[in-house]
Amino acid sequence: MYPELGQLALILSLLLAVLLSVVPLAGALTGRDSLQAFARPLATGMFVFTALAFVILTHAFLVDDFSVAYVANNSNSMLPWYYKMSAVWGGHEGSLLMWILMLIGWTLAVAIFSRNLPSVMISQVLSVLGMVSVGFLLFIILTSNPFDRLLPNVPADGQDLNPLLQDIGLIMHPPMLYMGYVGFSVAFAFAIAALINGRLDAAWARWSRPWTTVAWSFLTLGIALGSWWAYYELGWGGWWFWDPVENASLLPWLSGTALMHSLAVTEKRGVFKSWTVLLAIVTFALSLLGTFLVRSGVLTSVHAFASDPERGSFLLALLAITILASLTLYAFRAPVVHVRSRYGSLSREIFLLLNNVLLVSATLLVAIGTLYPLVLDYLDLGKLSIGEPFFNTTFSPLAVATGLLLGAGIFSRWKKTDGGWLARKLLWPLAVSLIASALVMIGYGGFAPWAFLGVFAAMWVTVATFWDLWDKSSSRKGRLHGLKRQSRSYWGMVLGHLGLAMVMAGATVVSNYGIERDVRMQPGDRAMVGDYEIVFTDIGERRGPNFTAQYGSFDVYLDGKLVTDLHPEKRQYPVGMSVMTEADIDAGLFRDVFVAVGERVSDEAWAIRLQYKPLVRWLWLGSLVMAIGGFLAIADKRYRIRARDEAGWKNEVQVATGHPAEVSS
Repeated sequence: MYPELGQLALILSLLLAVLLSVVPLAGALTGRDSLQAFARPLATGMFVFTALAFVILTHAFLVDDFSVAYVANNSNSMLPWYYKMSAVWGGHEGSLLMWILMLIGWTLAVAIFSRNLPSVMISQVLSVLGMVSVGFLLFIILTSNPFDRLLPNVPADGQDLNPLLQDIGLIMHPPMLYMGYVGFSVAFAFAIAALINGRLDAAWARWSRPWTTVAWSFLTLGIALGSWWAYYELGWGGWWFWDPVENASLLPWLSGTALMHSLAVTEKRGVFKSWTVLLAIVTFALSLLGTFLVRSGVLTSVHAFASDPERGSFLLALLAITILASLTLYAFRAPVVHVRSRYGSLSREIFLLLNNVLLVSATLLVAIGTLYPLVLDYLDLGKLSIGEPFFNTTFSPLAVATGLLLGAGIFSRWKKTDGGWLARKLLWPLAVSLIASALVMIGYGGFAPWAFLGVFAAMWVTVATFWDLWDKSSSRKGRLHGLKRQSRSYWGMVLGHLGLAMVMAGATVVSNYGIERDVRMQPGDRAMVGDYEIVFTDIGERRGPNFTAQYGSFDVYLDGKLVTDLHPEKRQYPVGMSVMTEADIDAGLFRDVFVAVGERVSDEAWAIRLQYKPLVRWLWLGSLVMAIGGFLAIADKRYRIRARDEAGWKNEVQVATGHPAEVSS
């Protein structure tokens, strides 16, 4: 009974999405307020029915309703309740339902928090989001129904959740990642609405910017959680593998970062308008591309969900329609946008433009490295493997150059910057960064060119950020008063740049100075990793809720003193007949000591992986700092809709039929 109600709720949500796609847009084009007024109630109704479907599916997992095929394939009666809840999005159908719920949740959020926007604008934005919702609701109903039954042959128990996914990482990582993916649909919808109206102005950029920033912040958290999860769960000790699905999440993050900065220029100076709209379209298209890669079966990955060609064809068609329709509208409308603004060769506009170029270049690089082998394989032109060496060699210079430009751009001014003044401003931060980078090299006991460049770029961004903060804190009432004067948007920028510097420092140091050893050990053996001595003391067994495990006991010594004891495990899951490695890690702010148990190589000996990871935690702490900066920036008071913004749109916006825009109350 309940699963059928869930399916009915999805169908009703689809019907409301169709109405949302048509009715408010028709009202905007004809100037009829009565039709535009349907936008918010329709968005609310969509969310209610989609949330109902999600709750029903969650209930099926919690009560072990194995008559539902999706539950039987992804759960088991012995699974702890918290993993049963996370198993809702542990497979293709449920994760897609969560994707749709978040999409419609973003739609409802726009409807609620944009009440002061012009009614024409909000009607068009919600209609575009309704169109996107129609595509995905059709996809789940026609090809990926999570409520399909196994009647009358109901299994006695389920096949269990993939052991890789039985972890707190699964509980947090996909929701955060999807919030970022889906959140860029709002920036896309604002861009399409602006193209329809022909109004790519500062007000549009100010309205779109907080939605873009919050989506970027969620995506940052999602990617960081995925990296952290892979680091400790897969037993390899790596934090980024350039897996195609990992790359699929990095692509919209890179273009979304460029979009955020481009929106800032459009808001401040009214330039880069067409470029900003194009970035909004491309960023959302890359989010859809990631969905296609994960769910189409074109690649094999621990992150991939489905291998059904029918589903892949549907998603490819949806992606093609979205890109072609939006780019066609862009081709017709963007050329009519005229910009009359001049800026010098060392202005902040130029630095932001160059950083945009580098970010887009990095996006293209990752896209080519990810998609080119897939295209060759699909066309039967041979198999090509593009892996970590290619990406590290080509991506690292772009990342370093981006950091160097960022640090210099902090000191530049809008419109025009005097070259001599800028050189004097950069002199002391440059000297401090060089000295600090050299000290880091000495501290880690060796000089390597790329290591020095990466550390220098991180130091350069950090020193430049604090130097600028010191300059801006200058006040006759004291520096504390000067700091209090700064806007939340500025503090968000500071945290974003410092977080990026932490990520760059962590990535550089752990990649160049990390130590990995695979050794054969038995109880009583000792091995060194870096300055740490690892003593294998014992092997034991324990039983979990749905697994049995053999665990090793290891004592960790530094300079003869006991630091900690670690207990990595080798788990056996009887339902799925699978074996998993669970590493144990002594985590610290400046280093991790990582121990994982591999295969048994004799009656007493095991293959043991030992790793020393300097600054690896900075990768995830830096990502957290960046995300906090993004959330802080959107709290800036200038993102509140102001009366003159509304009046400007009421007086200036003319839709295609010539009807003036009205401002909603």
